[in-house]
Amino acid sequence: MTFRTLLLATAAMLSAAMPLSASADTSGKKIALSNNYAGNSWRQAMLTSWDKVTKEAVKAGVVAAADPFTTAENQATEQAAQIQNMILQGYDAIVINAASPTALNGAVKEACDAGITVVSFDGIVTEPCAWRIAVDFKEMGRSQVEYLSKRLPEGGNLLEIRGLAGVFVDDEISAGIHDGVKQFPQFKIVGSVHGDWAQDVAQRAVAGILPSLPEIAAVVTQGGDGYGAAQAFEAAKRKTPIIVMGNREDELQWWKKAKDANGYETMSVSIAPGVSTLAFWVAQQILDGKEVKKDLVVPFLRIDQDNLEQNLANTQKGGVANVEYSQADAQKVIEAAK
Repeated sequence: MTFRTLLLATAAMLSAAMPLSASADTSGKKIALSNNYAGNSWRQAMLTSWDKVTKEAVKAGVVAAADPFTTAENQATEQAAQIQNMILQGYDAIVINAASPTALNGAVKEACDAGITVVSFDGIVTEPCAWRIAVDFKEMGRSQVEYLSKRLPEGGNLLEIRGLAGVFVDDEISAGIHDGVKQFPQFKIVGSVHGDWAQDVAQRAVAGILPSLPEIAAVVTQGGDGYGAAQAFEAAKRKTPIIVMGNREDELQWWKKAKDANGYETMSVSIAPGVSTLAFWVAQQILDGKEVKKDLVVPFLRIDQDNLEQNLANTQKGGVANVEYSQADAQKVIEAAK
């Protein structure tokens, strides 16, 4: 079952997909994207998806503008200033991938008080006036250890590669991994590094810690670090463990080559970068007067041994396995949450 099929099937089960009646015209509305970081392939794919879908929406007259902005540094203070500038520029809605779940709350509250719709996704915010779109990141982390428990029933030592320090997503996935280790105590985390969701950073971090580690049975990750980890193990001339991948094209290519060469088996999991387009359409629907629950959850995108080739064939070179959303998809997600 594809990610889109799963999404639509979930919506169909939870509610009848009745058409939503329009109560306002959004053709004159302006939406901005506030993004805190663009230093890996997932963020680049997220921005590409935003650009592709929103340009068509502007061209079709659905909204007047959908401008993306990315801060130069991954700093909450810089992103808060960016949001304050968006308020002054008169945007009707701000879509945020946040540097921190709490540090932006003041700026978000200022936007809400100015009558601006705020929708956070991926890196969400906790300010009650904002909307939030996320996968169950804790479950994404826990499911990795559950998978390993089936592959390695005797357990073993784990190396954890985390994402960007201080970001909601990193904290949640890591918490889920640690919950998984509590559930399956035959595993032990013997090392942890931050890979910043980037292959080159992960490779350097893993290479730095490997000499101090015992034999590693598996590597649990957050996405964007599997290929770098594999390269570090190879360079250290150590046996390649089971490395959980994160849906990046270079990870899937490496997995495919290893699978063909020696039957290497693993799994891959991440949130689809196209969730930015869902956040755009949710913001547009709110501006259009729809009632939308403050918290929306979408499934994470998982790739397994039997559908690796299919997903790889549909993943752009240098990109990430992805799904982009339409207005109709957003309407179904909104209806399913009621």
